[in-house]
Amino acid sequence: MKCFDVAVIGAGVVGSLLARELTKYELSVALIEAREDVATGATSANSAIAHGGFDPVPGTLKAKLNVRGTQMMPALTKELGVPYRANGSLVLAFSEDDMVSVRALYERGLQNGVDGLSVLNAEELHELEPNVSDEAVGALRCTSAGIVCPYTLATAAAGNAVDNGAELFLSSPVTAIDKKDGIFCIRAGKQVLHAKYVANCAGIFSDEIARMVGDDSFCVKPRIGEYMLMDKSEGNLVSHTLFQVPSKMGKGILVTPTVHGNLLVGPTALNTEDKQDDATTREGLEFVKKAATRSVACLNFRTVITSFAGVRSVPNEEDFIIRFSKWDNHFLHVAGIESPGLSASPAIAQYAAELLANEGLNLTENKQFNGSRKSYHWFSELSMEEKNKVIAENPAFGRVVCRCETVTEGEIVEAIHRAPKAMTLDALKHRLRSGMGRCQGGFCTPLLTEILARELGIDQTEVRKNTEHSTLLVGRAKEVQQ
Repeated sequence: MKCFDVAVIGAGVVGSLLARELTKYELSVALIEAREDVATGATSANSAIAHGGFDPVPGTLKAKLNVRGTQMMPALTKELGVPYRANGSLVLAFSEDDMVSVRALYERGLQNGVDGLSVLNAEELHELEPNVSDEAVGALRCTSAGIVCPYTLATAAAGNAVDNGAELFLSSPVTAIDKKDGIFCIRAGKQVLHAKYVANCAGIFSDEIARMVGDDSFCVKPRIGEYMLMDKSEGNLVSHTLFQVPSKMGKGILVTPTVHGNLLVGPTALNTEDKQDDATTREGLEFVKKAATRSVACLNFRTVITSFAGVRSVPNEEDFIIRFSKWDNHFLHVAGIESPGLSASPAIAQYAAELLANEGLNLTENKQFNGSRKSYHWFSELSMEEKNKVIAENPAFGRVVCRCETVTEGEIVEAIHRAPKAMTLDALKHRLRSGMGRCQGGFCTPLLTEILARELGIDQTEVRKNTEHSTLLVGRAKEVQQ
């Protein structure tokens, strides 16, 4: 019976980065994910912002880990081959009352140790961002903030953990946890895994995982956030991430460029009872439109290519819940990771590893650890001469499958066979952006389906969009009876 040193439950950005962090040491690590792929929960649907860190209350874990995590982000993303841009952020003020809040955020940011903060007047703001609404009277600027691709970060981190010896268990929902003779027995899907330590990174379901070991010390409530993504024609409308003065429900409606050149607006913040409710609503999207045009009046919503929603984890405490269970000092909660969770994720991984070490986990350096990973988009980064050389060796790189995002068959085949393997259409989308362009998969889906079936050795009727029952085809037209 194999016994892992640490089992990490949940392969979102936090769990994946923690698994990678642990492989820096001579440890056996299991990364357990309920769904069919990594990064399919909150990590796949958020604002993709590396926040500066001026918003969290000084002295909290949110404040400390946000600032540290954002500082770590440029080097980490470069190492993992993940797109990142330090574009900076602006918190817009539309009244003198808002300016009072802006100055308070400035002072809080200084307390938190945030770099690159300044308060702008109306003239300075509009010189920096000409398309910002004339109603804006000033702003807080933070040059240390940035934007990142969250699901690519999580996928690369999980893959790098596997590269360094971690074992990934997908489609393995945890249904029971017992402990016998100091060892955790974790029922995950059809198997039972054993571990000396457990890190509970299960996101919106982390309170349910906690209750499996008799811990009801916290609860997590879902909050839905709806977004609209605009075509790349709007990507240069603003250069900074634009916020409005935050409220108790969050940082408000933002307008931001993405690392891939689109423009993103949202999210709403609506408490819900359904942890898996990620549907958009007409009312929610209309609210996004109205609020976003307060920041940028010239937004063209006719260029929206898709809308989506994500479910955030809102804990019943004011801070991140990163602590050992009172019932078991080898069971670590990494829960309630709401905003600025993505920003803080690299630092959360380090902090969690330190806590595990404090409880006896032996962190002996793994001298074989290799933290670098080739980008999923390495081919597009080559010169024309280099591309021609690759195509001569492998003609699949010369066949463009997704025209909107210029994704080649060679890249698709690589993603299917590279850990963590892309087994579905959405898995390919998250790694390569195939199907994320203006046509939203209208042209490339048949080809992607054909390639997946061929490479996985399955029939095209077995190819799934994402979950178990999400097949697209039922058979050939002539063979399917009415």
